[in-house]
Amino acid sequence: MMKFAWDNYKRYAWGKNELRPLTRNGHTGNMFGGLRGASIVDSLDTLYIMGLMEEYEEAKEWIQNNLDLNSNGEASLFEVNIRYVGGLLSAYYLTGAEIFKQKVMELGEKLLPAFNTPTGIPRGVINLGSGTSSLSPSGYHVSIGGLGDSFYEYLIKSYLMSEKTDQEAQKMYYRAMEAIETNLVQKSPGGLTYVAEWRGGILDHKMGHLACFSGGMIGIGADDGPAGQRQHYLDLAAEITHTCHESYSRSATKLGPEAFRFDAGAEATANRLSDRYYILRPEVIESYMYMWRLTHNPKYREWGWEAVEALEKHCRVDAGFSGIRDVYASTVSHDNMQQSFFLSETLKYLYLLFSDDDLLPLEDWVFNTEAHPLPVIRKRCLQEHGTMQDDGQTNLE
Repeated sequence: MMKFAWDNYKRYAWGKNELRPLTRNGHTGNMFGGLRGASIVDSLDTLYIMGLMEEYEEAKEWIQNNLDLNSNGEASLFEVNIRYVGGLLSAYYLTGAEIFKQKVMELGEKLLPAFNTPTGIPRGVINLGSGTSSLSPSGYHVSIGGLGDSFYEYLIKSYLMSEKTDQEAQKMYYRAMEAIETNLVQKSPGGLTYVAEWRGGILDHKMGHLACFSGGMIGIGADDGPAGQRQHYLDLAAEITHTCHESYSRSATKLGPEAFRFDAGAEATANRLSDRYYILRPEVIESYMYMWRLTHNPKYREWGWEAVEALEKHCRVDAGFSGIRDVYASTVSHDNMQQSFFLSETLKYLYLLFSDDDLLPLEDWVFNTEAHPLPVIRKRCLQEHGTMQDDGQTNLE
C-alpha cells in the first residue's frame, strides 16, 4: 500500500504537497506558507522503517537538492511543525543523515518568532519570510496537539544542538511549559491530568478525533498512574477504543466519519452530513496499535485488518488512495486527495500494528501528532548536555 501510494505520488505529483489521484496531478495549497514536498518529508521515516530504501534515497535526494525553505508566505505553525520539523527530526534520529539536521535547524529558526508572546505559548500563524506571527483564523493561538508537539520538538532541537546559539529554543520551551502549568493543567477527581480549554489560547480538536486518539493515549499513561488505578485506566482506554471501532463498524464502508456523536438516538455515528467524510485519517488505527502493544489482545490486529480491507476496497483508486465524502453511502464518492498524513501516519501505524514490539519500542520512542518517532530524552541525558532547568528539574515526565 505504501509503495503504491508513493509510486503514484512520484509519478503524478513529485515535489508538490499532495497527490490528487483522480485527476493525476499535484496539490500545493497555502497551509505550509509556500513550502513544497510535504508528502516527501512526511514519508521519509515510513519509507525507512519499512525498508523501502530506494524510495527513501529518492526522498532524501529531493530534500537535499530541492527543499527550499526560503518561502515568504503565511504558514500554520502546527502543520509545519508536525509535518516538516517532525519529519526531518525523525529522519535524522533514525538515519543520522546530516542533511536532515541541517534542514530542520534552518526551518526551526524560521518558526521561533511565533513563540515570542507574553506567555511563551506560540501564535498559530507565522510568515516564514518576515517572521511576523498572528492568531489563527479561528481567533485562537494553537491547538493542544500543536502545543505538545511544538514543545517536545523544540526541546529535541535544543538537545540536538547543545550550543549557546540555540539556547533561545530551550528557554522558550520552559517558559511556555510554565505558562501551561499555571493556566491549563488541571487534575480530574479520578487523578488523571488533563489540559483544560483556555479561550485565550487553546483550540481543541473535534471530539471524534480527540476520543479516538485518547484511547491509545490513556493506555500509555496507565503505567504512570497510581498503582491501584492502572488497570482502571487501561480498561477505560480499551472502552474508548472499542467505541471508536464501533464508529467504523456501523458505517457501510467500515470506515469512520470525521466526527461522531451520541444524540438523537444515534450512538457512535455521524448524524450531520458535514461529519460523514473520511480523509484517510489515522487516529483509530493509532489506538489499535497502542492497545496491541499494551495488551496483545488479538482483536486489535483483527480490527486493523478490517481497516486495511476497507481502505483497499473503498479508497484505493487507479492512481493512489483517496478520501471519501460519505462513509455511510454504499456507492462511494471520492474527494480526489491523497493526504500526506496517510503515508506518514495511517500506513505507518498499520505497519507497526503487525510488526514485532521491538520495532520502535514505546519505551524509547514517542510519536508526534504526525506519527514521526522522536527519541525519548531522559533526565540523565539532559544533565549530561546541560539542558536542565536552573532548579535541576525537567518537565519531560
